[in-house]
Amino acid sequence: MDAPGISVRPLVNMAGEHVFNEIIFDNVRVPRKYLVGEENRGWYIGMTTLDFERSNISSAAQQRRTLEQLVEYVKEQGSGNKKHAHVNGAGNGVKPKLAELTIENEVGRYLSYRVASMQERGQIPNYESSAAKVYHSEYGQRLAGAGLKMMGLFGQLREGSKHARLRGRFARTYLTSVGSTIAAGTSEIQRGIIAQRGLGLSRI
Repeated sequence: MDAPGISVRPLVNMAGEHVFNEIIFDNVRVPRKYLVGEENRGWYIGMTTLDFERSNISSAAQQRRTLEQLVEYVKEQGSGNKKHAHVNGAGNGVKPKLAELTIENEVGRYLSYRVASMQERGQIPNYESSAAKVYHSEYGQRLAGAGLKMMGLFGQLREGSKHARLRGRFARTYLTSVGSTIAAGTSEIQRGIIAQRGLGLSRI
């Protein structure tokens, strides 16, 4: 990374966090000893790496924990004399929505397990990874949006505010979830892969 011609520019997301970088290669020469895999097979290696990344095992675990925290929050607000004092829309479909999110969470978990199972057997997942990726990306947005709605204005407060709910987890998650439909390949690209390689449909 210290070779002449390489420049790195930090990219800050909507939540104000630095997670990715823009890396520019300007007439960079790479010594042969740094060759990864076969020469002229870089695109294949990159795409195979993405297929493994798109399994979204980590997202499945994070989203499960986020959902559990939301359920616990609703339960706590429903105890005592101030029933659902800070649950926006309480009695207006909160329970059915949580049930729906729980079902969706399980679906996403098994999509990721399918990819992990293929990897364990030495197979290289392709459209299966895309299915897991697009599902988790969009489910994450639905989960974060539901949490914000249930918490009302309190849900928009970030960590550090004394009035923030769950240390501002849902405010942060909502902001970061937007980029998840772009990172590692947009949802549109994933649907194209599923249609062509999974269903055998043409490009047009």
